[in-house]
Amino acid sequence: MHDLLIKGGRVADGTGAAAVTADVAVKDGRIAAVGRDLGPARRTVNADGLLVTPGFVDIHTHYDGQATWDGQLAPSIWHGISTVVMGNCGVGFAPAARDRHDWLIGIMEGVEDIPGSALSVGLKWDWESFPQYLDALERLPRTVDVAAQVAHVAVRAFVMKDRVYGEATEADLAAQQKLVREALQAGAFGVSTSRSLLHRDVWGELVPGTFSPEPEMFALANAVREAGHGVFELTVRGTTGFDAKGPPAEMAWMRRVARDTGVPITFLCGQSHDYPEVWRHMMSEASSAAQAGEVVVPQVFGRPTNYLFTFKGMHPFSRYPSFKALAKLPWPERLGKLRDPAIRAAILADEDPNDDALRNIMRGCFDATYPLDQPLDYEPNPKDSIGARAKREGRDPKALAYDLMLARDGTAVLYFTAFNYAHGDMEAVREMLEHPNSVLGGGDGGAHVSYICDASMPTFMLTHWVRDRTRGPRVPLEWMIHKLTEQPARFYGFQDRGRIAPGQRADLNLIDMSRLALDLPTFIDDLPAGATRLMQTAQGYVSTMVAGEAIQENGRETGARPGKLVRAGR
Repeated sequence: MHDLLIKGGRVADGTGAAAVTADVAVKDGRIAAVGRDLGPARRTVNADGLLVTPGFVDIHTHYDGQATWDGQLAPSIWHGISTVVMGNCGVGFAPAARDRHDWLIGIMEGVEDIPGSALSVGLKWDWESFPQYLDALERLPRTVDVAAQVAHVAVRAFVMKDRVYGEATEADLAAQQKLVREALQAGAFGVSTSRSLLHRDVWGELVPGTFSPEPEMFALANAVREAGHGVFELTVRGTTGFDAKGPPAEMAWMRRVARDTGVPITFLCGQSHDYPEVWRHMMSEASSAAQAGEVVVPQVFGRPTNYLFTFKGMHPFSRYPSFKALAKLPWPERLGKLRDPAIRAAILADEDPNDDALRNIMRGCFDATYPLDQPLDYEPNPKDSIGARAKREGRDPKALAYDLMLARDGTAVLYFTAFNYAHGDMEAVREMLEHPNSVLGGGDGGAHVSYICDASMPTFMLTHWVRDRTRGPRVPLEWMIHKLTEQPARFYGFQDRGRIAPGQRADLNLIDMSRLALDLPTFIDDLPAGATRLMQTAQGYVSTMVAGEAIQENGRETGARPGKLVRAGR
């Protein structure tokens, strides 16, 4: 007697093989059989007309704080995701000396735009070491499975204390290597670091380790080698622009580390507007590395890396002194001020006083910014940009953007294609996705809560790339399911999920592809201390199951908490 029988669905098993109509039997949280005439079950679900897939595996999230207090983990729960990997980009909360709590919060707030007020209230800090952090994660019932990587910035701070922004000594490197190895032995899935010039803390400093020399990178990788499992994840210098020499230099040291340690490396790779063809060099080097037996894997995005501009969150005027005077006002009062013609004129006459990477990204942003409304169009025509429209109408693009954001009582959304859209379409994204050595990532679930909501990526991949795209080729359904399930699972070392096959964990999605759709991102005030975040839900997920239990059905949470902490090597 099976616990559950899913009958008559179109099964895309995660391997990339052609989808077939079949039944799926589940017992004790695992898949017992796939086929026909599988015998009786205590519960039967009719999946006729539905797509049945493995649960999606999201390898790039930043739920490091949220996962310690929030058992739901939205938005991921609403987009078919059953396993998340956090601790990316070198930032995290363990190990954590008792006098470093506020500093670690300031790092995360600056790099990943998670409100410090929410983290200060939400984090209980019932850990100091990384193994203790994993124990704390294990105590909380949750919807989806979570897996963690150990963050270089936290390790560096624990070892170097007040010298954290400086150069590490040989003794520091040995201590870092020991801590990373212990984290991996306790169940971490890897180690991460950041070398991006965009990543600054709330005090304006580039995060510690940004310029760490090669020996420090070797120390981190050697810890992974000694543990016998794990991935080395990082953001590299130059892929977000401003530094054409950065990517070749980064590829060179990553290849040396991968060659000499045997450790798999994955790095965020995208297309910048400043140097729109540099990514090709990185892909070519990744191919050469693979031929040489070096595992250096580009982690690519599924759509333009976008900033969602709204007056409730981030926007082109956020750092103008004339706007910052209003930023902390209660929303109704702030909206009233924004509608005042005199204040509007003052803001439009102002400029960003900062001289940093973000200002460079925002330079000329209106030529790559578009209104975002239903039906959602993430691949808009450049002729519809704010800049192009302002030119046709003889208007200042700043003024047009300002007025458009005031629509819908100040909640209208503009879509800034900051990266991966240099040529006004997603052809570069498609090439990166289809590259034989790339893996899908970069969704950033839990992070950038005031201006990015890309945890919805799986839904976008199935709607845009498989079903709806009109401005270029689409991709096969089964191939996309593989990119969302078995491929990321196996790369990160999950052997028990990502595929619909006997013995695999019964993490499953039942999807009505005819109804699958993204909802418009909106703001909700549900973080600790009443902090605000963007939320994006979806239509068409009939059920998402973790270990055979439905955690959501038709967009409503069931209350089930079958998720757990997953420890590597266990």
